[in-house]
Amino acid sequence: MKKLALIAMATAAMLNSHAGEGKKVDLPAPEITAINQNGAPVNFAEVYKKGITVVYFYPKANTPGCTKQSCSLRDAYVDLTKRGVQVLGVSTDEPEAQKKFIADFTLPFDLIADPDGKVLEAFNVAKIPGKNLASRQCFVIKGGRIVWHDEKAATDKQAEDIDRVLKDLGA
Repeated sequence: MKKLALIAMATAAMLNSHAGEGKKVDLPAPEITAINQNGAPVNFAEVYKKGITVVYFYPKANTPGCTKQSCSLRDAYVDLTKRGVQVLGVSTDEPEAQKKFIADFTLPFDLIADPDGKVLEAFNVAKIPGKNLASRQCFVIKGGRIVWHDEKAATDKQAEDIDRVLKDLGA
């Protein structure tokens, strides 16, 4: 039932949203464990307990749009952490590619390696047709619930979109 609600929400967002706009939602956040750039397990439920969490999906590390999206969040990271926000990036890249992406652009947050697509599946994030690449999306999670979802996440304006959502949440 939860999966059907997430599918319906994603479909509606796809039909009605523009990059960066997103939609307020109220759905349970997936509780999944996956590995980060160092091969260490990251339990999403434990991350959610630390505060508001941004989980953003991008197609491929070290590509232009994905770099803009990640660097937007990197540049806002100090402000985000002052507001108690956690950030996780997810793509289908292997840990080594994620680690290089972090090193190349000094990203201060974990990147989740999801080559088998289990995190994409848990969040109902579609793959780009014909490729094993995540579609660009963003979620804001508060109290273990998805409270905002952007089906067509922006690249260089990702942090601005998150800031707007945080203000709406009073954070």
